[in-house]
Amino acid sequence: MAAACITYSRKKGNDVYLKSLKKGALALCIAFGLPGAAGAADDYPSRPLNIFVPTAPGGTVDIVARIMAEKLAPVLGQPVVVVNKPGAGGVVGTQAFLREPADGYTVLFTANSNQLIVPWVYPDAKFDPIADFAPIAAVGQVPNVLCVNPSFPARDLQEFMALAKANPDQYEYASAGAGTLNHLLGEMLNERGGLRLRHIPYRGVAPAMSDVLGNQVPMLFASLPSALESIKAGKLRALGVSSEARSPLLPDVPAINEAVPGFSGDLWVAFYAARQAPPATVEALHAAIRQVMADPALRQKFDQLGVAMMSDGPAELARRQQAEFQQWKQVVQAAGATSD
Repeated sequence: MAAACITYSRKKGNDVYLKSLKKGALALCIAFGLPGAAGAADDYPSRPLNIFVPTAPGGTVDIVARIMAEKLAPVLGQPVVVVNKPGAGGVVGTQAFLREPADGYTVLFTANSNQLIVPWVYPDAKFDPIADFAPIAAVGQVPNVLCVNPSFPARDLQEFMALAKANPDQYEYASAGAGTLNHLLGEMLNERGGLRLRHIPYRGVAPAMSDVLGNQVPMLFASLPSALESIKAGKLRALGVSSEARSPLLPDVPAINEAVPGFSGDLWVAFYAARQAPPATVEALHAAIRQVMADPALRQKFDQLGVAMMSDGPAELARRQQAEFQQWKQVVQAAGATSD
């Protein structure tokens, strides 16, 4: 287990500021018309918070979690601790989170791939992403990039599609493991693009990326933050992004759906509480997150990472995950992806 503590000094000069922020959050809760919001929000939070991240340190989810923790600490007036609990595609950390008290002092920060794909791939996941969680807020969206080694013969997406169609079963793509987002994006490309790329699973994205850089495997889907430096250095060639539109950081790289209609699959990250958490606490957390998301410095940091800001609150996030959960079920079943 790895943890990082984001603290906030409670010097006398900050007391008025903190009270003002708490009153602001309380006003937002009351504005939502939640029963009992005043009493719960006035006392919350009275001690440090934990953010469980079901992935290893250093990845996109972890990086964004730590940025959010740093920004949330002064707004909430309490230390915010990021706790990494990786393993089994996010199953270990998510199950650990659900064993914590449902009091709003431990929240889950996870990606749609861990939350909505894993239950279809791992028979023993033992969590229901719809029934077991109270959505709080989605904060950022990250496209994946179809990257090839610079020696690969296709120079752009059109050439790639033509080459792959003309040579079924000849080309392989690496992934972080069976059932991961970068595995299923390849399967979606096969299904919707009429291709037959062969999947090579690795134990994590780092060894997969290493072998593509070394030309042991010609291609992979990688999150934009993890691949951007290698793309800029000419060590990888970006052929297409998985988002519905082109990325501002790679404006000359097309969206894959320009060549493959219906192709879309971004990674997004979000906060969740346990389903039994007090509704007023969920809304107080949402109010704090909204305040943090309005900070221009946070937007600048997200832009530098290639993370697009999102503004989903509890209701919008609930609708988003319900739709995607069923979408990924179809992709997983078509791919025959399983952890066994």
